Amino acid sequence: MKPVVYIDGKEGTTGLQIFERLGSRDDIDLILIDEDKRKDTAERKKFINAADIVFLCLPDAAAREAVALCENDKTRFIDASTAHRTDPAWDYGFAELSEAHRAAIMQSKRVANPGCHASGFISSVYPLVKLGIVPADYPLTCSSLTGYSGGGKKLIAEYEDPNRDPRHDSHRIYGTTLKHKHLPEMVHVCGLQEKPVFVPILGDYYKGMASTIMLHNSRLPGQPTAQDIHAALTKYYEGQKLVRTAPFGGEEPVIYSSGMAGHDSLQLIVCGHEEQTIVTALFDNLGKGASGAAVQNMNLMLGFEETTGLTI
Repeated sequence: MKPVVYIDGKEGTTGLQIFERLGSRDDIDLILIDEDKRKDTAERKKFINAADIVFLCLPDAAAREAVALCENDKTRFIDASTAHRTDPAWDYGFAELSEAHRAAIMQSKRVANPGCHASGFISSVYPLVKLGIVPADYPLTCSSLTGYSGGGKKLIAEYEDPNRDPRHDSHRIYGTTLKHKHLPEMVHVCGLQEKPVFVPILGDYYKGMASTIMLHNSRLPGQPTAQDIHAALTKYYEGQKLVRTAPFGGEEPVIYSSGMAGHDSLQLIVCGHEEQTIVTALFDNLGKGASGAAVQNMNLMLGFEETTGLTI
């Protein structure tokens, strides 16, 4: 029998993108709730308990409530909300971080899908900390430029309104309290002792993300060069299908934040010299930053080839 899959919250941006990746697949049985019953708790409960895999594309509180509706040991969850990303009872859904992460996802009943900004930050910081190149107490700084699709339907409508606020023509810095909701996830997953200074920036384009960390090489153990850091990251992700490093310095002397839009993979671009390094994670905020990552996790949990249904 084919695995039964249900998307709780299919009408949101992340849910729609997951549906787009799954809708034409013949290796799963994707069950769809009636539109007029999508907020009916009893009906949702029935679908949740009928499924082998449930994607939760809901606000945090609603995601927790949905898990509580499960009354069996069969149903496995992939939560796209922030609710469970630092919960030790849930496995973190970034398989490329280590063989232990991949093995845990494959066997897991509860997978927390990573946040978009967090994915960019963690993809570079986790291996650098694990390898001892960046100390856990290093004062990290990260800026992350994203398209407006990550803000959901309301923000998309706001940006695509022909009578929109003219200030939307320029980028806007937000999260200026420096307490962005992805920070706990970044610190927890990477094992950091200091919270990074993290600045998200919203651009006037639909999708694509560029998350950049900045390093003073003289403050790092052994004072590695930018090329040393590039070599370490290249070796760390060697053989991975959905995370890879670009040639040192990138393929041109500029980085466009929409460069990986439409793909479900992530590219790390390392630039700099002997004294300073930047590492930019370039990816689609709706791809490896959300829905693409969720489908990859589903593939691993069900024993499918991990790139099935994805665009590399």
